[in-house]
Amino acid sequence: MALLRRLRNPWPRRIILILLVGWCFLDVVRFHSLRLSTPSPSGATAAPKQRIYIASTHWNNEQILKNHWNSAVLQLVKYFGPNDTFVSVYESGSWDNSKAVLQQLQTELKSIGVGHEIVLDKATHEDVIAQPPTDTGWIHTPRDKKELRRIPYLSKLRNLSLEPLQSLALKGIFFDKILFLNDVVFTIDDVLTLLGTNDGHYAATCSLDFSRPPQFYDTFALRDSEGHEAIMSTWPYFRSQLSRAAVKRGDPVPVSSCWNGMVFMESEPFYSQNNALRFRGIPDTLALSHLEASECCLIHQDNPLSLTEGVFVNPLVKVGYSKLAYDTMNGLGGELSLFSYLRRTWENRLLRWSTTDWFKKRLVKRRHSQWQSSSRTRVETGVDYLINEMQVLVGNGWAHV
Repeated sequence: MALLRRLRNPWPRRIILILLVGWCFLDVVRFHSLRLSTPSPSGATAAPKQRIYIASTHWNNEQILKNHWNSAVLQLVKYFGPNDTFVSVYESGSWDNSKAVLQQLQTELKSIGVGHEIVLDKATHEDVIAQPPTDTGWIHTPRDKKELRRIPYLSKLRNLSLEPLQSLALKGIFFDKILFLNDVVFTIDDVLTLLGTNDGHYAATCSLDFSRPPQFYDTFALRDSEGHEAIMSTWPYFRSQLSRAAVKRGDPVPVSSCWNGMVFMESEPFYSQNNALRFRGIPDTLALSHLEASECCLIHQDNPLSLTEGVFVNPLVKVGYSKLAYDTMNGLGGELSLFSYLRRTWENRLLRWSTTDWFKKRLVKRRHSQWQSSSRTRVETGVDYLINEMQVLVGNGWAHV
């Protein structure tokens, strides 16, 4: 009876209602203060000009190359100057007209005196997977055959785009930063704003990328400051309080890894004499445990500067995999209304209160421990980036198995 009387008592409900109203009021205050304090992207805040090595890989990107990417790259190298830029592109096995469009870029780079290396590889996915399996990068899959792993293949292509670094270094030509560019729509202002992230002090800094706004695209490579996957694909994205608070302020967001369309990295680790930083996949024996990790996560794990200089996402730099996506996120469609702010803030809260990634992480760490315990020589430092997947290359792209 006493319990029934307490349940009928309106005061607990009133207290809860008052707390919710007060919480929403504070959210409204935060919304208006953030709109007043958040800066807009501007090249004026960027770091001074530096020597930039531009690296990119492409596969079936004809339309975006022709309509946006080539011209944006040309504007970029003209801004920094032919003596302070180098463009390295590795295109692999496209069946659209990407090769011809990149040949046009090659001609224009040559005409303005910009150093470049554009490789047009004729080997398609079908050609690559038809080759006899080698000792590394291939695994036996549940489909009862030996197949080529996607991540080591992508790592190889990214490393090929970095090959000119060494030959240029032998000639005494070095660069301050490496700019990795996906097949995205971007502007000089985006590049300069990204370059100036955290006043130019970082191991790496990434944009945010969008294909179907307002959802960001590269969920595979983005991990917050505590190593969690994004809790939601829309703003404010993160589970970690540190990362979430920064993105709400429009400040550089501390993360443990990112890629997301456009990335600046300090060049120093890539020139190391003993162990030059390069892309890689996890060992094949670990992948057999139905585990995988993005090469774009592992590069930050392996980078010795990540711990001292930090990895950041710049939430003011938003690139798109189409002009529509870019315009949407950089125009009025990319701005949060008060209603959207409140709705997404509460969605993030409810997800944090009601979900956990502990079980996924526990499964992954158990498999990793079993793999590691079977041999003293087995080491994988990127355990925080492992996920419960197996990815292989197929003729028209890649597949989960």
